Amino acid sequence: MGFSIALIVFSGLLMLLVLMHKGKGGGLSDMFGGGMQSSVGGSSVAERNLDRITVVVGLLWFACILTLGLLMKSSG
Repeated sequence: MGFSIALIVFSGLLMLLVLMHKGKGGGLSDMFGGGMQSSVGGSSVAERNLDRITVVVGLLWFACILTLGLLMKSSG
């Protein structure tokens, strides 16, 4: 039960994080200050941190999928 709830939470969070990323024409990240271009690097600190958070949440989402699959396989 706990992993199912975690999967729902991580799914919603992952959707929001992906939508906040800057695309070719900008994205929702422009609203939160992630759209400001840095002249030194290719992307701003906010965009890099958003990338890192998205990867971590994606890995947690994947771990929940695997755990639920293994639990369903062992119980059935």
